[in-house]
Amino acid sequence: MAQGEKIIGIDLGTTNSVVAVMEGSEPKVIPNSEGNRLTPSVVAFTDNADTIVGEPARRQAVTNPTRTVYSVKRFIGRRHSEVESEEKMVPYGITGGAGDYVKIKVGDKEHTPQEISAKVLRKLKESAEAYLGHKVSKAVITVPAYFNDSQRQATKDAGQIAGLEVARIINEPTAAALAYGLDKKKDEKIIVFDLGGGTFDVSVLEVADSGDEESSSRVFQVVSTSGDTHLGGDDFDEALINHVADQFQTESGVDLRKDPMALQRLQEACEKAKKELSTLPQTDINLPFITMDASGQPKHLTTSVTRAKFEELIDSLVQRCKKPLLQALEDAGMKPSEIDEIVLVGGSTRVPKVREIVKEIFKKEPHQGVNPDEVVAIGAAIQGSVLAGDRTDVLLLDVTPLTLGIETEGGVMTALVERNTTVPVEKKNVFSTAADNQAAVTVRVFQGERKMANANRLLGEFNLDGIPPAPRGTPQIEVSFDIDQNGILNVKAKELGSGKEASVTMNEAAGLDESEIEQMRKDAESNADEDKRQFELAEARNKASNMSYQLEKLMKDNDEKLSDDDKAPLEQAIEKVKKAADGEDVAVIKQATDELEAASQAFSKVLYEKGAADSASPAGDAGGAPAADADDDAIDAEFEVKD
Repeated sequence: MAQGEKIIGIDLGTTNSVVAVMEGSEPKVIPNSEGNRLTPSVVAFTDNADTIVGEPARRQAVTNPTRTVYSVKRFIGRRHSEVESEEKMVPYGITGGAGDYVKIKVGDKEHTPQEISAKVLRKLKESAEAYLGHKVSKAVITVPAYFNDSQRQATKDAGQIAGLEVARIINEPTAAALAYGLDKKKDEKIIVFDLGGGTFDVSVLEVADSGDEESSSRVFQVVSTSGDTHLGGDDFDEALINHVADQFQTESGVDLRKDPMALQRLQEACEKAKKELSTLPQTDINLPFITMDASGQPKHLTTSVTRAKFEELIDSLVQRCKKPLLQALEDAGMKPSEIDEIVLVGGSTRVPKVREIVKEIFKKEPHQGVNPDEVVAIGAAIQGSVLAGDRTDVLLLDVTPLTLGIETEGGVMTALVERNTTVPVEKKNVFSTAADNQAAVTVRVFQGERKMANANRLLGEFNLDGIPPAPRGTPQIEVSFDIDQNGILNVKAKELGSGKEASVTMNEAAGLDESEIEQMRKDAESNADEDKRQFELAEARNKASNMSYQLEKLMKDNDEKLSDDDKAPLEQAIEKVKKAADGEDVAVIKQATDELEAASQAFSKVLYEKGAADSASPAGDAGGAPAADADDDAIDAEFEVKD
């Protein structure tokens, strides 16, 4: 990095974006070319192929609605099938098959959300260069804490398209905590409540001194995080838009939502009304010549909206903030009374109803000392100064929001990285094969809190080929999960005997929409009993299968020593276990397994006696039946068998 070059901090927001930099020990929010500290995350394409970014793009949106792109953060890193509700909220075109990543259609051209975001990032980069007087090549960019691997990777891609090396991706609530707590001298437990234009995050952090006298630093440790990636100020706007549009349709018979230009005017008016209702008890919406009726007569929209009516419209949305908030506290093992400060982040926290919810839960007023629009970018700039080596008095410890694991025998979800584990982190476990002479395995990676893998979210899968032929349970396959500082997961599988390995970076994982995130945790609670039964059933079947396999192999290895009468009791017990394992009754399987264990002890005695009677075979040759126990160091994994 060139002498004096800075690593800037960028809050790439749904509605607005901000860039900041550290000047000495002080953070500075950098104004854009229009002189404003907030840059609208809006990109417009004119008819003559010019591109306009920021406030100028927002100003022309009414006359150019289908070629003006905003709220693109809600589409980045997501598949088309996941953004049905968001697609209805914007006037521009969204394309792609159900399983394809979203593209933005403007005229006859398609753009990825990364490309659109890159145009905003480039404007911020140029603003920073104009302010600093030199080129800027590196940035710390923030993302919602609940952004998944695909969304994080897409954000990094946007930075690269903009000509920036993304030095680090950090979570927005963590960045806000960094900005809030940097100059605080006391140890605190804080909660960051981040409600922006399109996403909601909440994180619990402990802020304290490191305790190291030689290199004293402030440690910011995230204890837990939760959120909703499809909840924000855009949804508040949409609720008011639909109310006013329904009202106008009842009075005039015209649905403004079917006219892109009228809808854009209504959207801007409702966003303005929302902001005014944060300080006023009532506001008016006046849109003359909004449309024409069937006879060609102009129609005007004039209506009043009270704060009480607005709060009624958004009540269900605001109530959705409660569950992630309480979940984060529960995961942190804290009560609301144990939180020292509540830091509000994001423009949507200015809505009085939102502040009421926070006060209702914590029984005190939230902290008022930070600018909710700028605090995230300031935190990113602080982290940038740490990465640049300009300061060493800050240590940031973040977490991964959901459990990560693989599917193992019986369809069980075997966790390698539990949710709220501090990152970066690497976790390893040793698994084995489920069939004799299995030459390849498929590693299936899941994300979620359920005990059975298929109840969680499949992130991806990959094959490990070239496993040397061996009895099942013999190969040692080491699976490692490596989550970097950006929260991006890399999975590797290695057969320890041959050294064969395969790996994949989970940056193609489809996004988690709001309903899926809430459903994961809801299902984990409401289906706890069924999950437990399924888990116990899988364990019982696994033990029965392993014991049967070992004893059948033992009989085969000693076949020449044994008569049919010697083998009959064990064969009958094995058959009974297999039949029981085909059923769903855990108790029956366990009973049959216990009987098989007793039969194996009797069989061991027979083998011992046969060995003692055979002078050619020392008594210890047979070694007795192996303890038919599934508790080996390696876990049998129900990997897919490849030819």
